[in-house]
Amino acid sequence: MVNPAINISALSVAYGETTVLNGIDLQVAKGEIAIVLGSSGCGKSTLLKSIIGLVQPHTGRIEVLGQDATNLDEETRTALTRQFGVMFQYGALFNSLTIGQNIALPLEMHTDLTPDLIADIVRTRLSLVGLEHAYDRYPDELSGGMRKRAALSRAMVMDPEILFCDEPGAGLDPVTAAEIDELLLTINRALGTTIIIVTHELLSIERLDGRLIMLDQGKVIFTGTVSEAKDSDHPFVHPFFHPRGPQA
Repeated sequence: MVNPAINISALSVAYGETTVLNGIDLQVAKGEIAIVLGSSGCGKSTLLKSIIGLVQPHTGRIEVLGQDATNLDEETRTALTRQFGVMFQYGALFNSLTIGQNIALPLEMHTDLTPDLIADIVRTRLSLVGLEHAYDRYPDELSGGMRKRAALSRAMVMDPEILFCDEPGAGLDPVTAAEIDELLLTINRALGTTIIIVTHELLSIERLDGRLIMLDQGKVIFTGTVSEAKDSDHPFVHPFFHPRGPQA
């Protein structure tokens, strides 16, 4: 893989005496959709937080966009993280701010753009997710699906190189979850954004059809396509995709 967006080698993370990630090696290509999945407690969210820089590795190396993310000074790390967009599981919108104000925050914090230009950018981003009418509304006035779309809009407002999504379909009805997946596919295809998604939703995994990275007990046990995973006879992979059927 030439010039990957993310290159991880021998990554281990521990919380106290508990090892959560144990010798992770993986790469994510630029422009790829990578789906991290596995059972509860397998280390999915910890892997995501380690790449973003919210969790410090015990051992190993994480290269992001060509930089050693495990060994950066504060200024360089800040510049790197500006190239990230993060869509949190529950949206993480500020209830005291309007949707427009929520989405404007990254631009106000990290750019010198004028308020009028920021407002134009925010409205453009909202229109891409079908929320142009929600600019002056507050998060608690929106449905769960609308809040997720607003969170996605905020994650993309700085035109990030990499978009991280933690359980984007969690708590949504099937129709709304499918809409979120279609938005992610549109972003990937139209902008070439590298997208890393943590999920355990089988329908979303099939719709997104990215490269799967399956974890179990802190280790990568499978990488490949959805069709390859469905055909696998691995004792963990097979029942994940065939939860009701006996293993052949």
